[in-house]
Amino acid sequence: MPDGPLIVQSDRTVLLEVAHPQADAARHELAVFAELERAPEHIHTYRITRLGLWNARAAGHRADEILATLESYSKFAVPQSVTMEIVETIGRYGKLVIERRPDGVLTLRSTDPAMLTEITRGKKVAPLLTEKNDDGTWSIEAWARGQLKQELIKLGWPADDLAGFTPGTPHEIDLDETSWHLRGYQQQAVDNFAEHGSGVVVLPCGAGKTLVGAAAMAAVKTNTLILVTNTVSARQWRAELLKRTSLTEEEIGEYSGQLKEIKPVTIATYQILTAKRGGKYAHLELLDALDWGLVVYDEVHLLPAPVFKLTADLQARRRLGLTATLVREDGRESDVFSLIGPKRFDAPWKEIEAQGYISPAECFEVRVDLPFDERMIYAAASDDERYRLAATAPAKLDATKRLIEQHRGERILVIGQYLDQLEQLSTALGAPQITGATPVPERERLFQAFRDGEEKILVVSKVANFSIDLPEASVAIQVSGSFGSRQEEAQRLGRLLRPKESGLSASFYTLVARDTVDQEFAQNRQRFLAEQGYAYTILDAEAAAA
Repeated sequence: MPDGPLIVQSDRTVLLEVAHPQADAARHELAVFAELERAPEHIHTYRITRLGLWNARAAGHRADEILATLESYSKFAVPQSVTMEIVETIGRYGKLVIERRPDGVLTLRSTDPAMLTEITRGKKVAPLLTEKNDDGTWSIEAWARGQLKQELIKLGWPADDLAGFTPGTPHEIDLDETSWHLRGYQQQAVDNFAEHGSGVVVLPCGAGKTLVGAAAMAAVKTNTLILVTNTVSARQWRAELLKRTSLTEEEIGEYSGQLKEIKPVTIATYQILTAKRGGKYAHLELLDALDWGLVVYDEVHLLPAPVFKLTADLQARRRLGLTATLVREDGRESDVFSLIGPKRFDAPWKEIEAQGYISPAECFEVRVDLPFDERMIYAAASDDERYRLAATAPAKLDATKRLIEQHRGERILVIGQYLDQLEQLSTALGAPQITGATPVPERERLFQAFRDGEEKILVVSKVANFSIDLPEASVAIQVSGSFGSRQEEAQRLGRLLRPKESGLSASFYTLVARDTVDQEFAQNRQRFLAEQGYAYTILDAEAAAA
């Protein structure tokens, strides 16, 4: 038995010994199918979940490969119960298949007639089916393809959807690779998506997810609807498509709160799609405005809940989700799996860094102390008030100033959650701030001034968490966050990861009030990045700027 870094336990948790010489290699392979739960200094805890195993299977990994990983790195024998659970869970993927008959009717079939009989009698599945056919398959209501997949995965039986996709209206789109070329991992991601027609591509921030989207569009050559987080992101997508493809300005439309253009390639915001008027979604016609052959979901981990329901009706169209992390704080990862598609490609952050495509980064947790009077106010506060009191501790202002002085001359983002805290920081630092209330033209002007070096410091709210291209940002100071949000932490580090002309590596600081809920939430926020191989150095606020 090898003396490896892993201990696999019968409750399907896996302990990783961080100091072991094989820890990095084991972490890399473990992340394919297991989720990091806790990451203290010496032992990290992963959990093997059904959804993690099904995503791994959809990405092409077999049960014997997964078991080989556990066996080769495990310090002790893998429990027989875990081995059986992995084999049986992986085996469930593909037992149910959704197909389309030549007459256009959707059918559900299985290699296990008894299991199919049991499932089709379920009170939430039965109304989605019409009749049992002579060949043992069941016909599916034409509208129920997405909802059926959601219900089946809840029962523990993920369906392999082979019903195909509408081609959409053809539209010629080519990549213009005269001054650039797709990287190897980007091409692999596009090939994996094109083979299946739906699914999610997971790549680190700064690794070129937009280019994967553009290449997918060039592969299918059809009218495309692109859904993005905000108007600034929409305009960045437009600029990239104009730069990297054969598309012209006349072929790309923006559908947002400001413009309502519908063109062969239309970029719309999630906000406009979920806007209601008179209790009804006012812009649903966009989903059928043109015969879309592809729908691209940018930052799919932020997909608003109403869009899931709308997406359930788009199952006949190719769907591509792009994200840096499949982590969702609302626990709806299974809906992404069912409705957008399984994970088709995933590249570990440190692997892309090693190839030189994203910037090296160091992460620091800087702990500040609450003075006695603030500590007493905190102690007497209600649970609801404590996080805000700790997250907006005045001591964080002085710590921020010292860190900025330490990185003088670099381009620095100061990121926070609370608007009054950001206002105070903006005034004290003499730096402009960008929040949700900042008009889009002013946001674009300030971001461009930062890119050009005219502004060295920006104070930003969560509007800068995602889809903002600031390649020369080398320092981020996070003064407060959305409680324990793992995906937010990943997105904020991601603002720093584009390779820099200056050659500077990235420094990510998160300021935390010691011995408060702020510190507890920080530990949860760091879990995803720990899984990707980023270690946080704990610093005292005074030492951080020494």
